[in-house]
Amino acid sequence: MIPIVDLTRYSLSVSEGDAPTHTLKKLADEICSAMKNVGFVYIINHGIPEEMVTEIFALSKTFFNKPVEVKRNFARPVDDSNGWIDLEKEKLNPDRPFCDLREAYNMRPTRNSTMPEDIFPEFTKSFKDFFMICENLTWRLLDLLAIGLDIDRDYLRQCHQKMGKEQNNTTLRANYYPPIRATDVKEGQARSGEHSDYGSITLLFQDDIGRLEIKAQNGDYMPVKPIEGAIVMNLGDMMERWTADSLKATKHRVLLPVDENVQKRSRQSFAFFVQPDDDVMITCLDKSNRYPPISSLDYLKQKFATIYK
Repeated sequence: MIPIVDLTRYSLSVSEGDAPTHTLKKLADEICSAMKNVGFVYIINHGIPEEMVTEIFALSKTFFNKPVEVKRNFARPVDDSNGWIDLEKEKLNPDRPFCDLREAYNMRPTRNSTMPEDIFPEFTKSFKDFFMICENLTWRLLDLLAIGLDIDRDYLRQCHQKMGKEQNNTTLRANYYPPIRATDVKEGQARSGEHSDYGSITLLFQDDIGRLEIKAQNGDYMPVKPIEGAIVMNLGDMMERWTADSLKATKHRVLLPVDENVQKRSRQSFAFFVQPDDDVMITCLDKSNRYPPISSLDYLKQKFATIYK
């Protein structure tokens, strides 16, 4: 079962200094326990307005519904991860025979070459605003992780201080899974193949379609059912490595729906992939040297090389 953590007393609507120490410790222990045992947690009462989430989903769908010829003008360059990504251009699980049946759009505020500002200015503004509020929530979650790990409280935040700027690859991604017909699908194909995320943490906003599944300790996959107003937070590989496997980056996937009625509906999600600053050296916090040091940027480059086809 995926734990639920209520962030009411440390939400974005509460001044950081107003949260009592015992409250922060309780929240930190709850989050770290979830990350140790499951790798996923639902965050409720976080302070990101639901109307803001609704708006970004609607604008995103408007963009993805535009003709391919239009979207292609904003495609991801070969030397960058930002921009539009067409169907069957990524393979998150290299062991699957075919690329994933999903579109995506990656965005960082400092990389504007693929932003559709001329044809869709409200899309660009909403993306940037949503990026910033996710960043604000991330500061608090990194604070709680540091408290739960019993390390210098400022350490993780200092390692991510360039979020939203150059020298940091934190990315907001819109995922779009178009309606499908059985004849569109290749044998063994998935919406998103089995994988774990690459960075520190991920904040996921999903619609009511569901279909996200995580790998349980017994090896079976279980659903991450949508909870209204909740953010799904999960750990990335880099944080697992950083904590010498104390915290867990859990594999997850999105399979194709079996129900024909669901197949006729599109699915959407937003992921805020949090990365340490490019030059941060990921060295085991417990000094165990379980993994050799590697820079955040070099680790990310290694991962990207396996998924873009």
